[in-house]
Amino acid sequence: MTVAGVAVDALTEGEVVGHVIAALERGEGGHVVTPNVDICRACSRDPEVRAIVEGADLAVPDGMPLVWASRLLGTPVPERITGADLIWSLSEAAASEGLRVYLLGGPPGVAVRAAEVLGDRYPALLVAGVASPPYGFETSVEALTAVREALLAARPRLVFVGLGFPKQDRLIAALRADLPGTWFVGCGSAIAFTAGSVRRAPEWMRSSGLEWLFRLASEPGRLARRYLVDDLPFALRLLTVCFMKRLFKGGHIDPR
Repeated sequence: MTVAGVAVDALTEGEVVGHVIAALERGEGGHVVTPNVDICRACSRDPEVRAIVEGADLAVPDGMPLVWASRLLGTPVPERITGADLIWSLSEAAASEGLRVYLLGGPPGVAVRAAEVLGDRYPALLVAGVASPPYGFETSVEALTAVREALLAARPRLVFVGLGFPKQDRLIAALRADLPGTWFVGCGSAIAFTAGSVRRAPEWMRSSGLEWLFRLASEPGRLARRYLVDDLPFALRLLTVCFMKRLFKGGHIDPR
């Protein structure tokens, strides 16, 4: 189904995990992207970003506005699925299946700590490696080569890439051909959340669509413009358009 101009898969988190593990058992790799309001807004303005999202094998909605919009359209997705949730559920499945995982992203030391936390939760988890590339590494041929070579040496089956969108997903698109039997998950702040270096909103705020408010209060300098100036108006337009479509059952209205 399509929400805010972006195709998303109507799956539960458990179904996403089952899909990824079944593909890995067949020797097939892939890319999970988790569109939210900010990603949908970027897709509406940048064809290259849209192509990256459309090229992913699974796209699941990270953001309650997308879940609400799908309900208004009469084609509801089962639930919100975030990278911060998938890093736990996929790691649990990887531990059960003996699949090697790799953590890529976060400031120095954060991925190491996240690997320790996951290993404490799932003692059978095989962590193939961790990496925290320096800021701006994507503009350096040498730094990109180092990231690629480290991954090739580790040969993970599952890679969590927490560099923020679209940087993480551009990197995934560049690396997939080198590891065709590996699944990559663009997971945003999930590695930092797992390590405990960044606090995540309480469950009641996440389920009620208020996680953005918690993050805004935690990092106002970094997130105020994105959330209040860019994303909030887009989300309100999206929900208004979806409501009107439901009301009038027909005509095409573009929220952009």
